Amino acid sequence: MAESVLEVSAIHTFIGQFHILEGVSVTVPRGSITVLLGRNGAGKTTTLKSIMGMTPPTSGEVRFEGRSLLRKRPYAIAQMGIGYVPEHRAIFKDLSVAENLKIAERRRGDLARRGDMIFALFPDLKRLITLPGGSLSGGQQQMLAIARALVPENRLLLIDEPSEGLAPVIIESLIQAIRALAQQATVLLVEQNFRMASKLADRYVIIDDGQSPVSGHMADLVQNEALIQKYLGVA
Repeated sequence: MAESVLEVSAIHTFIGQFHILEGVSVTVPRGSITVLLGRNGAGKTTTLKSIMGMTPPTSGEVRFEGRSLLRKRPYAIAQMGIGYVPEHRAIFKDLSVAENLKIAERRRGDLARRGDMIFALFPDLKRLITLPGGSLSGGQQQMLAIARALVPENRLLLIDEPSEGLAPVIIESLIQAIRALAQQATVLLVEQNFRMASKLADRYVIIDDGQSPVSGHMADLVQNEALIQKYLGVA
C-alpha cells in the first residue's frame, strides 16, 4: 500500500451522552480516493467531523502526515492542509461565485495561483463567476463547495455526500471532476450512492453502528454481493 496520508486509529466519539463512534479506524493512502460507506446514522459524517476536530474523539488517535490532530481546533487542522466540504453544500448563497472562492483563501493570492486549475476542473464556475451562489443549480453549488476547498493548497480533502440530491447526469460530471481533483489532493469522502462510490473510489471503509468492521479495495467489494447486502442493504 502507498504511504498513508491519514491514519485514524480506534477513535471513540461522543455527541452529548451518545456514544457515536466506538473504535473506528480508517487508513487513507496518499493519492487515493477512499470512501466511507454505510447506512444512514452509522457514523460516517461523525467520522469526518472527528478528523476535523469538530466532534473531538475522547480516545484513539488521528494522524495526518504523521502528526497528531488530537486536541487541535478545527481551524488549526485546516491550516495543516485539510479541506472539508460539508454535506448540504453550505455555500454563501448571497455572495457571487468569485466571492465564495475568494473568502476561501488561506493566504493572499491563493485564488490567483490556483484559479486556472480550479476552472479547468469546474469550467461552469468560470462562466458563472459573477452570479450569486444561490442562483446556481444543485450540481453547480456542489462544484462550488468543492472548488472552495481547492483554493488553499490542501493535500487532503474530506467531502461529505457530494451526490446528495443530484440528478444522475450531474453525478456523472461530478465523478469526472473528483477523479481529476484527486490528481491534486488525496480524497476521503462519504457517499450513500453505491454506484457512484464504486465507480470513483480506490478503497472503501464500511462504517456500521459506530464501528469499522470491513475495509479494502473497492474492486473486491464490488464482487462481494453478500458483504454489500449485509452492510449497505443494496443489490
